[in-house]
Amino acid sequence: MSRFAAFYRSTIGKKIIMAVSGLIGVAFLISHVVSNLLIFSDPRHLDQYGAMLRSLGPLLWLARIGLIVAVVLHVLMAVQLTARKRAARPVDYQKRSPQTSTWGSRTMFAGGLLLLAFIVFHLLHFTLGAVTPGFTFHEGLPSLNVFEGFRSWPVVAFYVVAMVFLGLHLYHGAWSSFRTMGAAAPSTNPLRRPLAMIVAIAIALGFAIIPLAVRAGLVRQSPPVTAGR
Repeated sequence: MSRFAAFYRSTIGKKIIMAVSGLIGVAFLISHVVSNLLIFSDPRHLDQYGAMLRSLGPLLWLARIGLIVAVVLHVLMAVQLTARKRAARPVDYQKRSPQTSTWGSRTMFAGGLLLLAFIVFHLLHFTLGAVTPGFTFHEGLPSLNVFEGFRSWPVVAFYVVAMVFLGLHLYHGAWSSFRTMGAAAPSTNPLRRPLAMIVAIAIALGFAIIPLAVRAGLVRQSPPVTAGR
């Protein structure tokens, strides 16, 4: 058995793969939310940012493929580790009394499934315009797609609920990833996770306020810039 195969099959190997892929996701989310928040300064800035990304050509596709691989590995490791955990204790405790767990840790798997469904919905929503009746998709004009896509309150509500679970997922996931990588030392107060809390709230809130503000009319639509190629 090769070292890589042994690493992949080991529990700690799967945890490290899950941690690294998760941190890649966090880095993407930070860049994504910062770029999306440009809509508050001027919606046209979002179009300009989109045009800049498209101008990267093959590099953009390389980044997309890398992100897809990270998501697939993250989900795969989560499923495999959960299966191992359940196999190790096929009969659950009769009573659970969590001492240091959080809502984030207790909803990791169920919340992860919801977020996976949300990712699919989000891609269909803003890539194809295929899930919202009456949504006219504008190729290369993300600002117009945002205004079109958030006309429906049910869609806005789904986005906000998903962001609540994203915040919970990040709060526990970012902290546990750093613990797995050895970057976070053991603490006498394991529930005190200031960095994870800041990251989780900033990302979740940053994403959630966009559909709410757009639907409430707090962001004015500007004439779009010319779509890039």
